[in-house]
Amino acid sequence: MPFNTPSTISKPLRRLFTLAALTTATLLAPALPAHAHGEAHSHAPQHGGVVVEVKDMDLELVAKPDVLQLYLRDHGKPADVSKASAKVTLLNGSEKQEATLAPAGDRLEAKGSFRVAPGTKALAQVTVGGKVLSARFEIK
Repeated sequence: MPFNTPSTISKPLRRLFTLAALTTATLLAPALPAHAHGEAHSHAPQHGGVVVEVKDMDLELVAKPDVLQLYLRDHGKPADVSKASAKVTLLNGSEKQEATLAPAGDRLEAKGSFRVAPGTKALAQVTVGGKVLSARFEIK
């Protein structure tokens, strides 16, 4: 039996092979790691907050009624926040509240009275190392 070249395979059969390949790739994609950083670069929250990855940096927002804290990790390691700053806007329906976060040890922080509940959205604009990062969080 001769070897089948692409020109000898029927058009419907080629479509079936293409569909099968795409389906397999789609099903396997979530199982494959997004980065080859290993377990040291986990995107899991380390302080009980919500994590968002922006440009290989993890931002973890911890939002409580009396404090907003933002932890930054660069490739899994805590980032130097001594010269960083952030502005966080909390959105609850039509209500909007803004807070400026300043360095406080290993994090950026603002103390006050904040309306946070499950479903609250937070927009953060962070300046660190001369870069401006924007992130969107949803409080759980």
